[in-house]
Amino acid sequence: MLLIAGAAMAVGAEGQGVTAPTDAELSAITERGRMLEEYDQAAWHASDAVQTANPKTVEGQHYIAKKENGKWRVVFGAVNADKSKFVIGYEAEQQAKPKEFLVKRDEPARVDGGFYLFAARALELALADFGPAARPYNAAVLPAEPGDTNAKGGLFVYLYPGQTKGGIYPLGGDARYLVSADGTKILATRQMHKSVIENRPPKGKKVEGGFHTHVLSDLPEDTDVLHVLQQDPPVPEFVSTTHFLYEILANGTIQVKKERKH
Repeated sequence: MLLIAGAAMAVGAEGQGVTAPTDAELSAITERGRMLEEYDQAAWHASDAVQTANPKTVEGQHYIAKKENGKWRVVFGAVNADKSKFVIGYEAEQQAKPKEFLVKRDEPARVDGGFYLFAARALELALADFGPAARPYNAAVLPAEPGDTNAKGGLFVYLYPGQTKGGIYPLGGDARYLVSADGTKILATRQMHKSVIENRPPKGKKVEGGFHTHVLSDLPEDTDVLHVLQQDPPVPEFVSTTHFLYEILANGTIQVKKERKH
């Protein structure tokens, strides 16, 4: 098996417990990672569709995606001056084929005072806290409680490095923010990985899996699952923490492969 190895991803320990995570804990990470990958794909293909239909019309605007009735809708717009409204200029709705989006221009612009406004507020808070980056970044805003489209449990804002070269999938340098349900206050900040790893697969060899270590926590991160799923085709990833070795399978499922006794 050929493994692509990465460096240590972070410094400092968040917890010293040695109790193995429950199946429910690992399943929750998998579910968040899968939703994050869906959001990432929807935002990518919707943005391409909008730019093809009308190039440069959404520059400087926020994109916010939401899944309803099994399909993604991505809107493009901006928060008004007093942050009371989200003004939507374009919408892209997922079609029967997941990568196809139908673009609609809202004339006059549609005003939203609900989820899209709250998500845009949360995104702006997270971006301001994260600060400027020396490379392109992607963003995603998801309900903190899976399946809770009203975001009663708050909103997760993910900031993670975007892909800039074909076949190279960056991992690391990412953060997750928990923001209040109305998008007005950061409740918690989680640095998921520190350094960014970009490994180019060896020419002429099939990669069977990746490997990286991090000691920020004893659990894999949501973006570890995203990293596996966004590759074409998906490639399993081994994650080594202080006390455990995990394998994230090609479908995003997480398994404990080894427990280290100290």
